[in-house]
Amino acid sequence: MILAVTLTAAAAAAIVNLWLFVRVGTLRRGLGISVGDGGNEALQRRMRAQLNFAENVPIVLVLIAALEIAGIGETWLAYVAGAFILGRVAHGFGMDGGKAQIGRVIGVLVTLATQLFLAGVAVGAVLRLI
Repeated sequence: MILAVTLTAAAAAAIVNLWLFVRVGTLRRGLGISVGDGGNEALQRRMRAQLNFAENVPIVLVLIAALEIAGIGETWLAYVAGAFILGRVAHGFGMDGGKAQIGRVIGVLVTLATQLFLAGVAVGAVLRLI
């Protein structure tokens, strides 16, 4: 069984993770801070964006995979996964603050809605089996 939605979402997540990694590394290099954040707010924000990504993506990928294995979702699951990834990109930009801050709000809302929706679908699937 090929889990096309899961594989695509995981590949997209890996690319976004690398992008967040590079953003932190580039700022570190520019500031001359190799360990920690040196009290620099911009670096703290980028580090938090990367950690927030690492905190939220695994559970969503597990839910996507579980639903796909259960044969639930098909086309709509791909759209949900795509919206989630775009939300995470918006959050990454938004964590820089300033005019981009709206991206943080969008990213948080999309992440919360995605997790809640996928968890609800998963629970619903289990209840139909009982």
